[in-house]
Amino acid sequence: MIYDTAEDWSAAPQKRVMLFGMSGLGKTYLSTMLRDRADWFHYSVDYRIGTRYMGEHIADEFKRHAMQVPLLRELLLSDSIYVASNITFENLAPLSTYLGKPGDPAQGGLAFDEYLRRQSQHREAEQLAMRDTAHFIDRAQSIYGYGNFVCDTSGSICEVVDPDRDDPLLDLLAEQLLFVWIRGSDAHTAELVRRFDRAPKPMYYQPSFLAETWAAYLNISNQAPDAVNPDDFIRWAYARALAHRQPRYEAMAQRGVTVTADQVAAVKTPEDFDAMIARAIESRALK
Repeated sequence: MIYDTAEDWSAAPQKRVMLFGMSGLGKTYLSTMLRDRADWFHYSVDYRIGTRYMGEHIADEFKRHAMQVPLLRELLLSDSIYVASNITFENLAPLSTYLGKPGDPAQGGLAFDEYLRRQSQHREAEQLAMRDTAHFIDRAQSIYGYGNFVCDTSGSICEVVDPDRDDPLLDLLAEQLLFVWIRGSDAHTAELVRRFDRAPKPMYYQPSFLAETWAAYLNISNQAPDAVNPDDFIRWAYARALAHRQPRYEAMAQRGVTVTADQVAAVKTPEDFDAMIARAIESRALK
């Protein structure tokens, strides 16, 4: 780790952390608090994915739909209007909408081959966005004067690296940042599942997991791929995806420290955050 002891962390003139874990447990909450209330640069991986690496794919999809409307088609062809997404740190809807869900086209689903193509685009985009972290650490300091840096990762980071082996991307990140896993309890997981059930959203899946899960769902539902209700499938897959990710997060955490979602919820100030990380480093040293 780049901070071997709690004293190293507390005395560091430049603090750099990478927050990871399931979406909904506090990564962006902490990042936003540090950005707004202290001298921290907030690097959002999802924002980078959606703007730098997936932005053209997203805009082109919007244009395909707009071209089906005669008035908009005429305006697009005459360069009278332009179509673009408005992704923000807080609103990533254009990215998730583009990623989509597999199943019945009449219910908003994508053909599975097209769905896989977009999954592959997202995987490459996320890996590239993570590789950009070192560049943004330098940029944050050289241009804006930020010494402290928080990398707010996507919930799918554990799916685009190999946490059980020497992974070049993880090696690169570990040289620059302290890995901080936000671990949820069974109660947190159950709440995330309930929340997702109310509003299912597209997400990225590790390829072999997705293939197995899709095949299993088609088998138990006895449906053809183009007859699947897209929301039913991703609801069914969500809890399984969380279980699949848990050991991958845990393996990544061997390179850093672990805090709980309850501890994160109790953090109200940058000073609280510093103290939480110091305690986590001390706890690791005692193991």
